[in-house]
Amino acid sequence: MFVVELSFSGHPARLELRPRHRELLAELHDRGEVLDAGPFPDGTGSMVIFTTTRERVDEALAADPYFAAEGVAVVSIRELTPLFRD
Repeated sequence: MFVVELSFSGHPARLELRPRHRELLAELHDRGEVLDAGPFPDGTGSMVIFTTTRERVDEALAADPYFAAEGVAVVSIRELTPLFRD
C-alpha cells in the first residue's frame, strides 16, 4: 500500500479539476486500486490510500491533472505496511 498526502493552497484552479479527480478516484476504487481517499476537515489537504504498486501510483498521479494543479502539492508518497486487512 501507498499513502499519498496532498496539501492545498488557496489557489482556485484545483476546484475546477476536483469533480473529474473524484471520478477518477472512484474508478480506481472500483478497480481495487484505491482503498480510500478524502480531504482533511480543516481544508489544508487530503490523503489517498492506494492498494497497488508504486508504479501504478505514479501512473495514476500522472493521469490525473488534479495532482499537478496550481494549489495542489504532493507532500509525500509513503509505503504503508498495514496491520489489519479484510
